Amino acid sequence: MSTYNIAVLPGDGIGPEVTKEAVKVLKALERLDSSISFTFTEFPWNSEYYLQHQQMMPEDGLEQLQSFDSILFGAIGDARVPDQISIWQLIMPIRKQFQQFVNFRPVKRLKGIESPLKNDKPIDFVIIRENGEGEYSNIGGSMFAGEDREMAVQNTIMTRKGVTQIAEFAYQYARENNYTKVTNATKSNAIIHTMTFWDRIVEEVAAKYSDIDYERYYIDAIAAYFVQRPEDFQVVLASNLFGDILSDLGSAIVGGLGFAPSGNINPTREYPSMFEAVHGSAPDIAGKNIANPIAQIWSAALMLEHFGRRDLYEEILAAIEAVLEEKQVQTPDMGGNATTEEMGDAIIRKLG
Repeated sequence: MSTYNIAVLPGDGIGPEVTKEAVKVLKALERLDSSISFTFTEFPWNSEYYLQHQQMMPEDGLEQLQSFDSILFGAIGDARVPDQISIWQLIMPIRKQFQQFVNFRPVKRLKGIESPLKNDKPIDFVIIRENGEGEYSNIGGSMFAGEDREMAVQNTIMTRKGVTQIAEFAYQYARENNYTKVTNATKSNAIIHTMTFWDRIVEEVAAKYSDIDYERYYIDAIAAYFVQRPEDFQVVLASNLFGDILSDLGSAIVGGLGFAPSGNINPTREYPSMFEAVHGSAPDIAGKNIANPIAQIWSAALMLEHFGRRDLYEEILAAIEAVLEEKQVQTPDMGGNATTEEMGDAIIRKLG
């Protein structure tokens, strides 16, 4: 039996509600499959913690998390705490310190879900986003506050190592999963320093994978193509900012953020990876028990795939699709009146 130690950070808003259902599904799998077990340790590091302690996690927070096999993260965000504090004192330190340089986001139209697009062709691709540097580098500053000469500078940092390792991951993933094409999302016609550098390094890596086609589109064009012909994409490789934007667009064309899982992955497994739904804390519906937990449950399934249990990943996804196809249990975002807990229970009933 394989036992995995999971750190659980439920976070803010609907985070605890959807994370509870994801943990419940994992515990149900544990009962059904004697080859796997979990231990869960919950950490109360969220905006409420910040208001009490003036920090999002303890000084040794990263040291506490480092020993776990993986992290299941809820959501973060509270109007009482500026976003730059909650993000840069919790999510970003985890991603950067644990070298989770891959942000992995599947874009898949599940059975039973209608796309807002007038297109019934399958939508099933992945966005592989560089997660450690790029546009989300905390380098820059501002001057002359309140004056007419006030200015701000935010620097984009790209390194040969950073671009190479994310491109290598994208191509290895494509090869291992029988994809035949990688699409590079860029803007090197206007961002002439960092994005031409990005293109050059990506194309150096692409040249080593002659069995996989390479294509390049500017970010504005690929955004349009996501809507016009999403069925053409397989593996989309993007920088930190571009991948973030494309991921939300991708979720929109397959039903919304309630169906948008993600993983922040350290491929070397030297540090734990972190899995979280793409949606935020949704404070407007927090505490009402109506949030759709599918994205968080799907994120937990991605965690199992990361552990090498593709079979359990597929089992959870099949259970989700079985519930969606029946259309008997639907949360309000799908036009129903089911609770968060009822959706979790329905998925569990379909397992196995």
